[in-house]
Order: sequence, then C-alpha cells, then structure tokens
Amino acid sequence: MSQTVALRTGKDRLRYSISFELSLMALLIPAGAAFFEKSLTDIGVLGLVLSLKALLVSLIYNRVFDQLDARRGRVSSDRTAFGRVLHAVGFELTLLTTSLPIFTWWLGLSILEAVATDLVVTSFVVVYTYLFTLGFDRVFPVLPHPDVSGTCASGSYRYVESDRRERQLSGR
Repeated sequence: MSQTVALRTGKDRLRYSISFELSLMALLIPAGAAFFEKSLTDIGVLGLVLSLKALLVSLIYNRVFDQLDARRGRVSSDRTAFGRVLHAVGFELTLLTTSLPIFTWWLGLSILEAVATDLVVTSFVVVYTYLFTLGFDRVFPVLPHPDVSGTCASGSYRYVESDRRERQLSGR
C-alpha cells in the first residue's frame, strides 16, 4: 500500500531555521556577554559562528526528522508532544557534540567548563526549541497536498512538497 504525506518545503525549513537562530541570538548574546564579562562583539561573533553551524545542522536534522514523521504517516506540524521532545533533545545533543571545541577555543575554557556552559545553554535551548517549534507549526502549518489522504501504513510511501516534486521511498 502506498500513501502520500505532505512535508515542509526546503524554503519553509529555511524560514524556520533563520527565524529560530535570529530570535535565539537576540536572547543569548546579551546574556553571554554579561555572564562571561566579554564584549557584545566577542559573544556576538561566537554566537554567529555557533548559529551558522546550527543553521546547517538544523536544515539537515529537520529534513531527516520530517522524513521519519512521514514514514509514520504524519506531517511535522501534527507531531505529538513526545515527538516534539524527541526532536528538541536530539537536535540539542547533536549541537552539543559539535559545539564543545568551539566553546573551549573561543572562550578559553577547560573541557569541563565548556561542557558545563554547553549544558546550561543547551537546557535553555531545548525548552526554547520546543516552544519555538510549537509556535512555528501553529503559525505556519503544513498544508495538505491534493494527493494526501488517510494515514500511512507500513510499506512504501511517497512524500510531496509544495513544488509538486515527488519522491518514492521505501517504508521501514
């Protein structure tokens, strides 16, 4: 049995990623400058580097997560609370592992200090990610494609984006 599931377009994922990073930087840069007693410029450049890295990771991570949702016959804006928690925690763990070398080098921290700093920031960002994504899905829901109906059963499925490209994928 083959089902069609609508997913966010690349343009929509880019809108999500850019708006997420800009709003997060507006919150974290002043707090980081005050905490580390560094200039807004120093923390701003660090924030920009981390944000660009996170933007790239976000585009890839969200695409993969959307495809996992599609395999289960749902769109990302219909994700359950548990699915949203998995999404946010998984994303932040991915960022944590890629941010440690940057924190240690840029801020002159030991590995332990960098881990502690990253865990504090990550804890905040997990909650922020959950709330931001929930709000984004409410403001910009995934609109159904005309071919989309029903739920996806195990087996094969295809997903479509609003530009009408279709891809055939294998199920489980």
